[in-house]
Amino acid sequence: MVQQKKKQTAYRKRKSRQRRFFPSRILIALFLLFFVFFGALAVLGKSVIEPLNSSREKEEFIVQISGHAKTLQKEYKLLPSISIGQAILESDWGTSELATESKNLYGIKGSDPDNTEMMQTKEFVDGEWIEIKAPFRKYESWQQSMDDHALLFVNGTDWNAEQYTTVLAADNYKEAAQALQDNGYATDPTYAQKLIDLIEQYQLHQYDD
Repeated sequence: MVQQKKKQTAYRKRKSRQRRFFPSRILIALFLLFFVFFGALAVLGKSVIEPLNSSREKEEFIVQISGHAKTLQKEYKLLPSISIGQAILESDWGTSELATESKNLYGIKGSDPDNTEMMQTKEFVDGEWIEIKAPFRKYESWQQSMDDHALLFVNGTDWNAEQYTTVLAADNYKEAAQALQDNGYATDPTYAQKLIDLIEQYQLHQYDD
């Protein structure tokens, strides 16, 4: 009988220790999970924590091209908000394949095989979007691309030298954006409004002053 009581007492002590240590084990396990999770984030890098084209990256892109955009305004009267806004819209903040590989921010096409690269693009034709391959110009820098973009408005096209004069003559970014669409710069029927919305969202018109 005494021996049985001793066994029961020992059993109760073991159960008591198990109950006492059980919460501690949970805490340790949670701590390990926490450590592993945030350790994985650190290893994978900022792409896991920050989305592509984060606010900081967008700001850096604007700062990187805004100075040259203001230079082009002095030389050709092209509003910086239009130059910057189109660069953002056409190149997805400088991250498109054309922008990274060919330094082409505006999707400017060319005809010289030595200075162009065939790439896939979308065009709005007969009320629908289609994919085609077209030759796009290659540049040494984004600034060269911006120069060519401004000269397109100054010199016009091969078939109409006056095609974009209303873009340069516009008093503000809204007029300039509409002039771009009215004169056939893009096939997208909503191009002007997209450009205006982008300029206003990121206050690009501040560079026009």
